[in-house]
Amino acid sequence: MIRKETIQNILDAARIDEVVGEFVSLKKRGVNLIGLCPFHNEKTPSFTVSPAKGFYHCFGCGKGGGPVDFIMEHEHMSYPDALRYLAGKYNIEITDEVQTEEEKAMQSELEALYNLLTFAQKHFTNNLHETEDGRAIGLTYFNERGFGPTVIKKFQLGYSPAAWDYFTKTALENGYKKEYLLKTGLSIQREDGSLYDRFRDRVIFPFHNLSGRIIGFTSRILTSDKNKPKYVNSPESEIYNKSKSLYGIFLAKAAISANENCYLVEGNTDVISLYQAGIENVVASSGTALTTEQIRMIRKFTNNITILYDGDAAGLKASLRGVDMILEEGLNVKVVIFPENEDPDSYARKHDAIEIKRFVQDNATDFIIFKTKLLLAETKNDPIKKAELIKEIVRTISLIPEPIHRNIFIKECGEVMKIQEQTLINELNKLLRRKLKKDVSQAGEKTEDDNAFPEPLIYEAEKQIIEEPFDLKSFEKYLLWILLNYGTIELLIEKEIPESREHTETVPVSTASYIADILSVDDFKFSTAIHQQIYDEYQEYLAKTPEDASIQFFIQHASENISKTIIEILSQKYELSKYWRDKYKIYTPRHEDNDRTILINDISNTINTINLKIIGREMMEIHEQIKVLQREDPNSEEIMLLLAKFSKKQHIMAKISSRLGIVINKLF
Repeated sequence: MIRKETIQNILDAARIDEVVGEFVSLKKRGVNLIGLCPFHNEKTPSFTVSPAKGFYHCFGCGKGGGPVDFIMEHEHMSYPDALRYLAGKYNIEITDEVQTEEEKAMQSELEALYNLLTFAQKHFTNNLHETEDGRAIGLTYFNERGFGPTVIKKFQLGYSPAAWDYFTKTALENGYKKEYLLKTGLSIQREDGSLYDRFRDRVIFPFHNLSGRIIGFTSRILTSDKNKPKYVNSPESEIYNKSKSLYGIFLAKAAISANENCYLVEGNTDVISLYQAGIENVVASSGTALTTEQIRMIRKFTNNITILYDGDAAGLKASLRGVDMILEEGLNVKVVIFPENEDPDSYARKHDAIEIKRFVQDNATDFIIFKTKLLLAETKNDPIKKAELIKEIVRTISLIPEPIHRNIFIKECGEVMKIQEQTLINELNKLLRRKLKKDVSQAGEKTEDDNAFPEPLIYEAEKQIIEEPFDLKSFEKYLLWILLNYGTIELLIEKEIPESREHTETVPVSTASYIADILSVDDFKFSTAIHQQIYDEYQEYLAKTPEDASIQFFIQHASENISKTIIEILSQKYELSKYWRDKYKIYTPRHEDNDRTILINDISNTINTINLKIIGREMMEIHEQIKVLQREDPNSEEIMLLLAKFSKKQHIMAKISSRLGIVINKLF
């Protein structure tokens, strides 16, 4: 482990313009630098580097961060490796932390396991090419599958002979410990204590982690013996977790980033065949059910997944739940079905990269539309089955974090199923309100997910409740932008003298304190969990280090989500529209303003506007609840309670609108 002091020295030395400038041609534009983004294809520069604030941000693809983030993203390195890269660039000597004996032992054991697995891979690969059985059996099989020498070498394929303990004996003779052979699963122990090879008489497919190290193996039998499993995989170990592993990810990660898309297939041979055909941005779940960890691994490189299926109907239905998980993680999912009796492996062996890409492009369907059509065909106009279909499709749509995307799919699915859009809307809003209620109750546990509190869809009947054209999250980001840029600036505020209502005094307070004072009056909470966390952490950080409120603390934050959100906020061009200035009296403050009156008014008006929006949304929800109860039980006592609650909110809204000098349209 690298010492904290050394890490800080690296972060202090690394200049974002120098680091990025090695890989991107940058031109001066004002106080910033601009160039073509290295993470997606673009013709017009949207990639901005801020030397003063120490971060980069692309307005096209949204990627951003500090020097370490750039090296991790561009060079596909881990955090420690990126630090070591920058240390080498700036001639900083790496000093490792002194480890405890227990930590040393654990690290030593992990390295021993990695070394053993690397030895095993080289052993299996050597068997394939250098032994008679390997060439006659293993290599013949790969050649029959159409695998050429380049991909065989690239994927480090191998062969294990039929002898019971050929590998085990070789490993022991080379000094590898019995306990490590058992921990990695390379060997299995009999009741008498003797060992035999797990992968005997099989061709071998190594698994790599993101950094390219061997973590395990999968193997395929070459005989037709039905008493033996077709595939045998490494068991779980300290370094191999199948739920966190994707076959081919190490070779595919750069291509996934470059193409802004990941092809997801089922088997190892699908990956190899597609890779050989020129499709390199492909990975496989290797026959296991897709996991959240695997999805998040893909999300490191792209937000777009295209799943390539063969035409097996049973397999398609079994995979639907896994795709729901992809949607829930906020990724865009498309589905491609190959022709009958074809799968990605067989199709790739018959076509080149251009033909495969053209086929995928022509046949790719958004998953939700695909799922709707697939299940609709099974209803056969049965009204009961169709009702269940509606619920299932709406449940899937509700998993999508982005409201705009939900809106689009509601419209499209309504057309496919020939169902009134409002029916789907009503069902969706029920699910979203339930989810919102659940998320609110667990808010203390969710700190980093910007989509932890999805906004319910607002449609025709509800739009009239609040007609003000502003977005709550934008105002919250604007308030945080003020805090991050001007938090330490001193303001002169008039306050009442204690025990005297008639006299005031002018006292100096920081912008951060002034904001905190206003927010505390109404026990204000940000609508988005990550915005609240950023605010809380900033105030806590400022209280500890008032003399050095550097935003680098947040740009280099341990939480990737916080760092990314901060950069998005700081990168926004907050030139508010004339409408906002005239309507809400909100102005963009400037650091050079000597008169801080604008800043004070801006803070107050922004907070009041946020509160107005929050209360309006709460009133909208209460109104919807009342409408439902009136249909179900017009005499319900709960209606009276809700009306009282609504009236209270209305009174508060009137006070806030008075402060802002605006008039709210009649609600109902």
